[in-house]
Amino acid sequence: MSQVENFATETGAAVLNGPLTTAATRELSPDLLKNELDNRVVKIRPMSTPIDQISRWSGTRKAGSMIVDFYSVDTKPIEAKLLNLSVGRGETIQAKMETDNDKIFQVSETILVPEVKVTNREGKEESLILYVVSVSSEGIQVVSVNNYDTGTQKMVIPEVSAGAKLIRMGKAATELDVQTSQFEALPIKSQNYCQIFKAQVEQSTFQKIADKEVGWTFTDQEEVAIIDMRLGMEKNFLFGSKFRFMDPTKQEEVLLTGGIWHQTAHEWQYTKGAFDQNSLVEMSRQAFTGNAGSSRKVLIGGSKFIEALHKLEITRTISSGEVKTKWGIDFTEISTKFGTFYVVLSEIFDQCGHAEDAFVLDPEYLTKYSHVPFRTERLDLRTSGLRNTEAVVITEASCLVLRYPNAHMRVVAK
Repeated sequence: MSQVENFATETGAAVLNGPLTTAATRELSPDLLKNELDNRVVKIRPMSTPIDQISRWSGTRKAGSMIVDFYSVDTKPIEAKLLNLSVGRGETIQAKMETDNDKIFQVSETILVPEVKVTNREGKEESLILYVVSVSSEGIQVVSVNNYDTGTQKMVIPEVSAGAKLIRMGKAATELDVQTSQFEALPIKSQNYCQIFKAQVEQSTFQKIADKEVGWTFTDQEEVAIIDMRLGMEKNFLFGSKFRFMDPTKQEEVLLTGGIWHQTAHEWQYTKGAFDQNSLVEMSRQAFTGNAGSSRKVLIGGSKFIEALHKLEITRTISSGEVKTKWGIDFTEISTKFGTFYVVLSEIFDQCGHAEDAFVLDPEYLTKYSHVPFRTERLDLRTSGLRNTEAVVITEASCLVLRYPNAHMRVVAK
C-alpha cells in the first residue's frame, strides 16, 4: 500500500493515497479547525461574557506578533474654549484669538460663539459669528460678521469673556479661491499586548474527543473549564492593565493585555444611588453625540447599575422592555431620542468592584486581535511519566482594541 502523503500547492493543499483526517487538516489548513472551534465556543454561556462573546462573534484579525500596533482616529473636534481675545484697531477691526485648541481652526472657517448675543445689520439679535482671517503661531486673527455698530457703521468685535464656548462651523471661500486649507485625519498609533490564556482538562477518555476537533462535543468538565477561562479573559479584556515583565521564578517574559475600560477617555459620571430618568437622558446624550459613533450601542453594567435602570419609569420619550437577541446574547432594548441601548448585566463588573458602573460599547468599533487563535492540544502525560492521564490544553493569545475610542464611554458612579 502506498504511503499517505500530505503536501501544499499554490492554490491549496492535497492528500494522496489516504483519507482526509483531522491530523492532515490540522497540518495543511489549521485555520479551518480553529474557526470551527471558535464558532462552537460562542455557544457556551454567552450571557456570562458579553465582551468576549461580541468580539468572538464578529471575527478576529490575525496578529503576527504578541505586541499589536493599531491606529485609532476620531472626527475633528468641533469645540474649543476661549482663553483670550485682544481687539485691534484700524480700518478693519480684527481681534487676535487664543483658545485651548488653536489647531482645530483654519483660514476661512466661521466660528459661532453661542453665549454672546449681538445685533445684526437688520436689528435682529443673533449669536456672535466670527470669521478666521489668518492662523499663525502667534494666534488666530478673526473679524466679526454680524455685530453691527450703528455709530461707526462697521462690524465690530464685542467683549467676549474667557471660557466662552467656540463652535467650529463651515468654511466661507471667496469666488476666486481654488484651494483651501488642508485637513487630514491622522490616526494615532496605539499598542496593546496579546495575553496568553490557557485552560487544562485531564481525563483518560479525552483522547478521542481531542482527535475530532470539528465535531467537538463538549462534556460537562470541558464546558466548566472553558467558561472559567472565558470569565478570566472577560476580566482582562475589560479591566486589565497593559504591562510586560519577567516572571521572577520562570525567568520568562509575561505580557498582560490592556482592558477596554482604560482605552477610552470618554466618561460620564452620576451621583451614586441617584440614577433617575433625567440621568438616563443625560447619559444617552453624551453617549450618542459628538463622537460620530453608531446609533445603537451596547450598555453593559454591574448589578446595582442594572437595578437602578430597571426601577425607572417608562415615558413617551423613553421606551423599554423589548428583548433583542444579537451575537447570541439576549439584550433588553432601551430607546431614547438620542439612540438605542442594548442592555445586559455583567457580573464581572460586580466581581471587579464596579457594581454601580457600566460601559457603553460601540460594537462597530471593537476589534479583536489574535496571535494564537483558540485551539486545543492533546498532551500524553502518561508517556512523559508525569501522570497516568491524557490532557487537553486550551490556548488563546489575544487582545481587544477600541477604534474611535470616544465612540465608547465609561459610566462611573461617584
